[in-house]
Amino acid sequence: MKAIRRFSVRPVLPASIAPLGDLAMNLRWSWHPPLRDVFESIDPERWVSVGADPVAMLSATPVEELDALAADEGFVARVVEAQQGLERYLAEDRWYQQWADEQGEDGAPASIAYFSPEFGIAAALPQYSGGLGILAGDHLKAASDIGVPIVGVGLFYKTGYFRQSLNHDGWQTETYPVLDPDGLPLSLLREEDGTPSVVCINLPGGRELRAQVWRAQVGRVPLLLLDSDIPGNDDGARAVTERLYGGGGEQRLQQEMLLGVGGVRALRLWSRLTGAPTPDVYHSNEGHAGFLAIERISELVTGSNLSFDEALEAVRAATVFTTHTPVPAGIDRFERRLIEIYFGGDLAPAGVPIDRLLELGKETYEGGDASMFNMAVLGMRIAQRRNGVSKLHGVVSRDMFDGLWPGFDADEVPITSITNGVHGPTWVDRKVYEMASRHTDIKDLDSRASWEAMAEIPRDEVWATKREMRQQLVTEARARVRASWIERGASPAELGWTNDILDPDVLTIGFARRVPTYKRLTLMLSDPARLKKLVLDPERPIQIVIAGKSHPADETGKQLIQQMVKFTDDPEVRHRIAFLPNYDIAMAQHLYPGCDVWLNNPLRPFEASGTSGMKAALNGALNLSILDGWWDEWFDGNNGWAIPTADGVEDPDRRDDIEAKALYDLIENQVAPRFYDVDDAKLPQNWLAMIMHTVSTLGPKVRASRMVREYTERLYVPAARSGWALRDGDFAGAKDLAAYTARVTKAWGDVHVDHVESSGVGDSPEIGETLHVGAYVSLGDLEPGDVEVQIAHGRTNHRGDELHGVTTLALEHAETYEQGRHKFAGDLKLQTSGAFGYTVRVLPKHSGLPSPAALGLVANA
Repeated sequence: MKAIRRFSVRPVLPASIAPLGDLAMNLRWSWHPPLRDVFESIDPERWVSVGADPVAMLSATPVEELDALAADEGFVARVVEAQQGLERYLAEDRWYQQWADEQGEDGAPASIAYFSPEFGIAAALPQYSGGLGILAGDHLKAASDIGVPIVGVGLFYKTGYFRQSLNHDGWQTETYPVLDPDGLPLSLLREEDGTPSVVCINLPGGRELRAQVWRAQVGRVPLLLLDSDIPGNDDGARAVTERLYGGGGEQRLQQEMLLGVGGVRALRLWSRLTGAPTPDVYHSNEGHAGFLAIERISELVTGSNLSFDEALEAVRAATVFTTHTPVPAGIDRFERRLIEIYFGGDLAPAGVPIDRLLELGKETYEGGDASMFNMAVLGMRIAQRRNGVSKLHGVVSRDMFDGLWPGFDADEVPITSITNGVHGPTWVDRKVYEMASRHTDIKDLDSRASWEAMAEIPRDEVWATKREMRQQLVTEARARVRASWIERGASPAELGWTNDILDPDVLTIGFARRVPTYKRLTLMLSDPARLKKLVLDPERPIQIVIAGKSHPADETGKQLIQQMVKFTDDPEVRHRIAFLPNYDIAMAQHLYPGCDVWLNNPLRPFEASGTSGMKAALNGALNLSILDGWWDEWFDGNNGWAIPTADGVEDPDRRDDIEAKALYDLIENQVAPRFYDVDDAKLPQNWLAMIMHTVSTLGPKVRASRMVREYTERLYVPAARSGWALRDGDFAGAKDLAAYTARVTKAWGDVHVDHVESSGVGDSPEIGETLHVGAYVSLGDLEPGDVEVQIAHGRTNHRGDELHGVTTLALEHAETYEQGRHKFAGDLKLQTSGAFGYTVRVLPKHSGLPSPAALGLVANA
């Protein structure tokens, strides 16, 4: 029979081992092996059965066993030691505290709010679907490790994303196991009287969307998760947080309202209940949380008596926006009519007119649809600082969004880039740490020096460790394939073959990711006969372990998975190629270490960053990848292989065929021969040289701690200081910037360059000569101090007058004439030879603007 209700009952721990409760509730255990060891030691078999989840472990341990543990002096001592270690970790100064002290009077933010629709922290808290969530989880964990004072904000999804399985025909099927938050490492925020704290958002039709707030503690970082499945909500409101990316249209809009608007309210609640500082910076990880700016504008209009424009400037200054999307199809867009229904009329946020809100998300650029409200555009417009997630993605993003800054070249669009990183303690196998500790003085693997020292470890030890990790993966894959076949309807009696699939001594290639079309899961199947030849080669065989989920509504993605599964079902090759269902953190922690090569073959340039190859590299794997995302940036010829791209080939099938052939050629002629080229000691010395080079050179670069430091120094601190500057003196800076913006925007139609004259160089100028430039410009009602007049100069090609490698020089105001005309002048020393060109332009100038392109206004000669 089925229960009509279920819930988790947490044990009452004896006093001597009571700290186990706190240790289980802080997710630091997910990346700190000594903490996991304490729980595993209670009962190793039970630990495996509960999925290595400390909260579940305590719930599953009988009271009698807990009493026995409480009387075990050795175990109690280990618990006390673990508790003291956690307390030190939470209290001691780390990188950020030392760095902030060095900033002196300039200051550093006391709190940074990080909003994301998903967070991948641990398998025990399934609130993620793929790369975006895993990146967000790594961001929080790295922030905790280096002491950056972040507070995370997201949603709690009752059924998470989904559990993937396969039917008899290899078709992906989805199930949605209901999560019990009381059985997870979560605690509910409560008022002083013990009642749950709630945030509330008004909806059309007199409805309310109410949400309670769960807190997950990620080391030093609190993560607030809003949950709408509570009494008092109607069925529709309760379903808002039912599934991650489970709905569209109005449900998606309500989710994003709850994340943005409700998230800000949850932060206020958190500060009220705990005394935590109000965030100095707000970081929107993708556009899903863009409505956070609307709530903050409303707060300032009603609480600080600012106008909408003044509040917008104050909000914008302290907001950071990260885009992960290299294709317009990946951006959430809502019909204008829907935004009017949810944010107009009686539902309009105080001080936020609906027409001004609509302007923030309007696609005003060429090719845009004015009837749509674009969440990425909103993110761009409500943040003073914006970034992509790799150098190449920065280029792609500037090109994608250049319509928001008309008149500027794409490379001047104010979107920078910070390349993603991964949290080493989460993804580096414990065997790597143990190997490092045996042969070096390394205490951790979170510094440049520690990764460089890895190159000195004896190669036979490295090779033995790689085999151990390969064996781990083989064991895991056999169990998962067997379980999958049973789910597909097979009898255990006919699955003896699964005991022998894969081989710990065969070159192992991994491929695992979400399955949208552009990631090309089935590129390796372009020539099935050739792939079979590679995996069955009698001298140099390869084996491939594959995993990946398709969005439940993506029929094309499901078809790709089915094609792959049917190939892996073939009795001729199924011992050499396996598809593992339900790709998640737990699987990944076996997959990355166990692979020798990590394969990635997206359509360039549609991979914004990609981090799976980073995780594999930290475990001694070599990458075999299209030059896209981070690999385009850090491939050096010795850390793996670059799959050539058929750029310019318009026919997608032909492009796939060309790139698949290049992939086969690399595996057959370079990858496999190098792996199997061994010396008398059976060591592949050339392969090992590539491994040692990879870990020592990529290790320092791909760490999430490096990434979070960059966010701190390049984005968070400048955003905080901009925000403070505009808030000082009763928001005098925000009022001044808003007034300036309104004035310059209104007058810009009268700004133009009338005439440019130059002297000082002849018909054949030489390096070292000085070009004297005088620019006559009309400013209308603006003053010379309102603008910057620049010479923009650089190289030109011989076929046109387009400037490349542009550098700018500000001209000085020289003279004033009638009717708003002025002369600006300056000298430019010629320092490079070759084709040279220059132009003159006028830009807005204000101390509150982070870049000349910030307002999207320019008058070119």
